[in-house]
Amino acid sequence: MGLRENAAAAAGRTLDEAEPLGEATEVREAPNLAEPDLGDLSKDAEPTTCATVAWSRVMGEVRAIGKHEEFKGGRAGNFNFRGIETALNAFGPACRKHGVLVIQHKVETEYRDISTSSGGRMRECTALVTFRIYGPDGSYFDSQAAGEASDSGGRSTPKAQSIALRTLLINNGLVPTEDRDADSVHFERAEPVGPSAEEYRDEQLDPKTSPSRLNQIRNELRTRGMLNSKVTNETGELETLDSIGGRMYRERTGGGA
Repeated sequence: MGLRENAAAAAGRTLDEAEPLGEATEVREAPNLAEPDLGDLSKDAEPTTCATVAWSRVMGEVRAIGKHEEFKGGRAGNFNFRGIETALNAFGPACRKHGVLVIQHKVETEYRDISTSSGGRMRECTALVTFRIYGPDGSYFDSQAAGEASDSGGRSTPKAQSIALRTLLINNGLVPTEDRDADSVHFERAEPVGPSAEEYRDEQLDPKTSPSRLNQIRNELRTRGMLNSKVTNETGELETLDSIGGRMYRERTGGGA
């Protein structure tokens, strides 16, 4: 049956009922697209093989993964690392050969905004991912891996999930590693900045600030070396933060120590 016969049959008509092709209409056969050769899964992956046995066979296929990606991080140093693509290129063919599926089953994420030493703002995502690993017989076992990543755009979540997958494959595959493994993107976190002297003063003078919080503020000031920092008090005079905090504490505790 030719191309026109097939088209007519698909439309529920015979060739005689189909509309004739115009003279300018060109009919070409679809290209013969070759499918990738993934091996004979019916032969390589035994249908009765359970998930744990199938995974052990995958481990037998992946004995080592080279660190070919290069990171040049300036002050952070230069080193080689293995990324998610390298891990997938190693484990993908082995999993297909032995009929193993690694499925992302559940994701738990936490987010926070962070600052870099250069003054930039980034969104950090920490993802705890539960993966379900299936064998050829349909059995499975669950395994968890965590990933953490930061990005100035909206890519921190997929980055964290990719790192979790890479961690799962390398750790569960018991792939030997000697050097540290890091992302190709590196940044240094800025030291957290606390309240200014004026902000501490405003909190001390606020009637809603409890005596216990005043004590906590004093400990923070001592840690930061700011007890003797002078600010303008509520009467317009210069006074140390330690003195202001002491006065407010005595007022709110009825003159207690």
